[in-house]
Amino acid sequence: MNQPASQAQQGGPDAAAAPEPLTPAADRAKPPAGKGGRPALGLRLDVRNLSLLGVLVALIIVGGITKPDQFLDVNNLQLVLTQASVIGVVTVGVTFVITSGGIDLSVGAIVALASVWATTVATQEFGFFGILFTAVLVGLGCGLVNGLLIAYGGMVPFIATLAMLASARGLALQLTGGKTQIVTVQSVLDLGVRDSYILGIPPLVLVFAAVTIVGWLVLNRTTFGRRTVAVGGNPEATRLAGIDVRRQRLYLYLLSGLCCGIAAFLLIVLAGSGQNTNGNLYELDAIAAAIIGGTLLSGGRGTIVGSVLGVLIFTTITNIFALNNLQSDVQQIAKGAIIVAAVLVQRRTGRGGEA
Repeated sequence: MNQPASQAQQGGPDAAAAPEPLTPAADRAKPPAGKGGRPALGLRLDVRNLSLLGVLVALIIVGGITKPDQFLDVNNLQLVLTQASVIGVVTVGVTFVITSGGIDLSVGAIVALASVWATTVATQEFGFFGILFTAVLVGLGCGLVNGLLIAYGGMVPFIATLAMLASARGLALQLTGGKTQIVTVQSVLDLGVRDSYILGIPPLVLVFAAVTIVGWLVLNRTTFGRRTVAVGGNPEATRLAGIDVRRQRLYLYLLSGLCCGIAAFLLIVLAGSGQNTNGNLYELDAIAAAIIGGTLLSGGRGTIVGSVLGVLIFTTITNIFALNNLQSDVQQIAKGAIIVAAVLVQRRTGRGGEA
């Protein structure tokens, strides 16, 4: 009985074919069958995504009515998508972590640290790929520390990532001395100019789209994605099924760090600089986008499409408020109300079955 589990933990063929634990908790995580054999869970998720799409369309209509000449301008729409790209890439990684039942409060600080480390004078001497490599490497390094502390150190994700938040912010401030580091590598700056757009689409948006597609495929069409959902739904049953839960969690925080590194590079392109204040409150925006998108904060369910729609909704709200000269505090109140409403909907649907 113990031999197959051992082989699965070592990454053998049994790991990919490990049977799903048939426990009451696992049964609750399974999608209930609906009419006509269609899973009711899938139907509810479709309805949720359609509802989010409806909210996004409504916001676009509001923006078009209040500021038709400015909001519907092609340049403004490109700006909205570009701004959504940075936080969107971060949100994809956060969605995986939350789906597994974890949390990552350090993503904003990791973005800041990666952006300033990648824009130091020494790093910029290596050109485009030096900046890109450094940003990704710093993100992976921070994700590795988080993963080791949580998966093998036994630390609570909230505490471990909170410590990383403070440490990364402090190190970013120490590297910059509180000063803005201007990017002088022209090939990096060229990605942010209009001449680099492909069919009118900014390169940053294309990167965001690619990360989203890969994230969706990994979560929904691979063993890694199924194991992520299983760990979030019932980690003990998943362990008994022969899956190395600790290693899976380590991989997930590495993935989150990778997304932060990519987002840091996109932010460098967008801003043309590196600052220790970059990524401020990204952790809250990413978690909020994932939650309103339908990812359960308790784990066991995640949706990349919903998270992306959540990002677009928040970015559109920010743009509309800015165009109408509304104060940022009103914007934050609106975001808070949306988050509360989303959580209440999750709790309500959870009492009547899985949402």
